[in-house]
Amino acid sequence: MQRLKVINAPTMVILLQNEIQRHEESKYDHRLHGVLLVAKGYSCSNVGEMLGHNVKTIENWVNRFNKGGFKALMDEPHTGRPPILSSDQMAKIGEDIKGEPNLLGYCQNLWDGKLLSYHILCKFGISLSVRQCQRLFHKLDYRQRKPRTISSKSDPEKQALFKKTN
Repeated sequence: MQRLKVINAPTMVILLQNEIQRHEESKYDHRLHGVLLVAKGYSCSNVGEMLGHNVKTIENWVNRFNKGGFKALMDEPHTGRPPILSSDQMAKIGEDIKGEPNLLGYCQNLWDGKLLSYHILCKFGISLSVRQCQRLFHKLDYRQRKPRTISSKSDPEKQALFKKTN
């Protein structure tokens, strides 16, 4: 029987390792396979070479398994960075951006990232970048609208004829 080969193996190895790193379940299974190979008598350096990891990584997996069993091979939940704005503040901002900015004393008719950043700084004393404020619009399910430009010399009748739908 002929030995099977993976087409473009060096590239596929990298892609397979990336796929393993993407999913929590596959990371756990990958660690289990590493510990299993060590339990079957392979050295940590051989297992590391087979699985594409450093020897120290395999040693860490085995030590974690010896101390804590299967649960020790699972990833702990990542909390992430705590939000700068509280849920109450987010709710107030959500209410504010539902209305027009000129009703709150601003000179603009539409909300944008720069104005929201200034509004949050004035209202809560919290400095957020324009990009963070643009993400807030998305998080609050608010779609930014931009006014369409209208030519002052345009003919409304010709425009109506040009439109696909009336």
